[in-house]
Amino acid sequence: MRVSVFTEPHRGASYDDQLRFARLVEAAGFEGFLRADHYQSMGADPGLPGPTDAWLTLAALARETTRIRLGTLVTSATFRLPGPLAVMVAQVDQMSGGRIELGIGAGWFEREHRSYGIPFPAVGERFDRLAEQLEVITGLWRTPVGDSYTFIGDHYRLVDAPALPKPVQVPGPPIIVGGRGPKRTPDLAARYADEFNMPFKSVDETAEAYERVREACDRVGRAESGRAPLVLSAGIVVAIGRTDAEAERRAAPLHVASALPPESPVIGSPAELVERIGEFAAIGATRVHLRLIDLADLDHLELIGSEVLPQLDGDQ
Repeated sequence: MRVSVFTEPHRGASYDDQLRFARLVEAAGFEGFLRADHYQSMGADPGLPGPTDAWLTLAALARETTRIRLGTLVTSATFRLPGPLAVMVAQVDQMSGGRIELGIGAGWFEREHRSYGIPFPAVGERFDRLAEQLEVITGLWRTPVGDSYTFIGDHYRLVDAPALPKPVQVPGPPIIVGGRGPKRTPDLAARYADEFNMPFKSVDETAEAYERVREACDRVGRAESGRAPLVLSAGIVVAIGRTDAEAERRAAPLHVASALPPESPVIGSPAELVERIGEFAAIGATRVHLRLIDLADLDHLELIGSEVLPQLDGDQ
């Protein structure tokens, strides 16, 4: 089982906080450090000192780490144009020596768009734009050096783009598409993604989502086209401790009202987290993203590294 850590710096974390955390992620033996792409906290707490840009942060972390995978869960397609985003991600992939992953979604948190003057179209248009962004980004990365790339869509128009720079990873950094959507999300994952992620739901709900995305892969002929099977991953909200009191203390932020939809956290002991990971493995997951709430709580990260990771092997 591949185990990465997922963080939400918009809750309140400086770049230095994230750097400290990412270095410990690497030292503790996790596979990767992924972060949310948000410009505002989702509750009453303002999340001081304020937001940090996801890709600016990852570019810096790319130069300060050596082994871990780095990426977003997930970049909002409403925040950036696809051409510049393809350039940005390719450059950060170069800066990291080929360790970048692009999680990308349609965007959903209307309040942060309104706060920062970012257009927020209706959900159907957001998914239309996401589909075009995926086509453009993968098209730019796959265009041979020396050739140009043109795309004429309903929302984006690229004419004779030089399709540079190229990322280190060929044909490009792994793309993660995920979410709870029953129709368009599985189809987009089947067509464009390397990984499908179901974020922070129960094992049963995740199993249903996996079945939908498998059916989508069959519909679009993914196997027949020679594409590798989708990596299936699960997000798990984690608040564990050496004692029940320690676990409950870490879980306290989960009880604060926010804009997030209902989730299925693991609150308890390291053994309970190992058990939940095993349940996800049984339905086909080969990767988990553990969402840790407090980036200042380095002991939480060390506890998982010392008492959970050693129990996860290839048969888990």
